[in-house]
Amino acid sequence: MVYCVCNKTTLLLSLLSISIVRFGLASVVSTGDFNTDFHVTWFPSHVNTSADGHSRTLMLDQESGSSFASNNMFLFGEIDMRIKLIPGYSAGTVLAYYLTSDRPNRDEIDFEFLGNVTGQPYILQTNIYADGSDNREERIYLWFDPTKDFHTYSIFWNLYQIVLMVDWVPVRVYRNHADEGVAFPRWQPMTLKASLWNGDSWATRGGEDKVDWSKGPFVATLGDYKIDACVWKGNPRFCRAGSDGNWWNQPRSRSLTGRQRRLLKWVRKYHLIYDYCQDPQRFHGQLPRECSLPKY
Repeated sequence: MVYCVCNKTTLLLSLLSISIVRFGLASVVSTGDFNTDFHVTWFPSHVNTSADGHSRTLMLDQESGSSFASNNMFLFGEIDMRIKLIPGYSAGTVLAYYLTSDRPNRDEIDFEFLGNVTGQPYILQTNIYADGSDNREERIYLWFDPTKDFHTYSIFWNLYQIVLMVDWVPVRVYRNHADEGVAFPRWQPMTLKASLWNGDSWATRGGEDKVDWSKGPFVATLGDYKIDACVWKGNPRFCRAGSDGNWWNQPRSRSLTGRQRRLLKWVRKYHLIYDYCQDPQRFHGQLPRECSLPKY
């Protein structure tokens, strides 16, 4: 499959060239060293870190998958991670990069990269858990081959919105409509995690294409991350305050800019392949409340 169509890509580049404004600038709380900021949580022999600590691989084979998690928890901010996905045949594999509170009524913000057979594109699935409820999946095809080079996948989260971005292009927005009775992650601190695992019961064509272990081991690489977020110290008011240090809560970060809205519309027009808000059958004709409310 071709990953881009020239006129679509030209539109994207023209929008980007106007200068995409990021959500803010502030001090960075990460060291850039995986050995310092993260710990291995599953099968250490399948997690390998570069000598300088700036990149880390996760491996999946017939024996096990692998994962790691941040040493700190966070409540609001922005996290950027450079990722290069599994090349070639990757059907049935799932690389997850996400924030989670790990509680029964957990909050969670997910990037899930669903592998595919050789020659077919990866699917990027995003999902939001809020107060223990999920079923908010969206899926897109990326406009490039994510196995050829590193690309930046970002989670921006504040009191007003969650924005998921690919190379600074918004691909998903989930607004805080708590005043309308819609759950929104706003109180629970979350840990940053990454894992590579066998999801072949569902990940590729609904489970029809399985992991081919003869093509393994399967390796994904992560690196050059940045965590610019409020480190959890036990009191949410410090992270929720509108101080200069908490740039993510400043008025300029409360909604998408005009350029970002145009980019989001471009993604949804040309690359969206599933949106839970467009699936009334799944919800027996009663779409979730947020589906009828503004996205930005």
